[in-house]
Amino acid sequence: MSDLHIAAEFFPMNERDLDTVAALEASLQVFPWSRGNFADSLAVGHSAWVLRVGGDLIGFSVVMTVIDEAHLLNIGVCQRYQGQGYGARLLRHAMENARLNHASKLFLEVRPSNERAVELYRHFGFRQIGLRKGYYPATLGREDALIFDKELA
Repeated sequence: MSDLHIAAEFFPMNERDLDTVAALEASLQVFPWSRGNFADSLAVGHSAWVLRVGGDLIGFSVVMTVIDEAHLLNIGVCQRYQGQGYGARLLRHAMENARLNHASKLFLEVRPSNERAVELYRHFGFRQIGLRKGYYPATLGREDALIFDKELA
């Protein structure tokens, strides 16, 4: 049976997930968030979720909401499951939770070199509203960040 026929379920991220989430993040990014970054997000009450398929943690998202604006801080899907719609499910779930937390707009930054993510965000109607010069660490210096937003109402 293919993975798409196995139920994908969302769960609030918790302390028991942190080692797995940090390992997943490290497998996806050259400059990953640390376990401590995820723990800090939980401690301050960010909306943090994991996506499980057949019990396996395959993705996560972290969203910070302040008053009526939300900021997608981090999102990732295990490489084995990329290109199968799970990233879209995570993003849709993050947007819905932001709406439920009374956010009318969602912001995010993304590396221009992360073409799959840029394409996904544009597919969901995000628009580029700015550029942060030298925002991300890179192997050779720094990389800019594209700033995107989307109305959630």
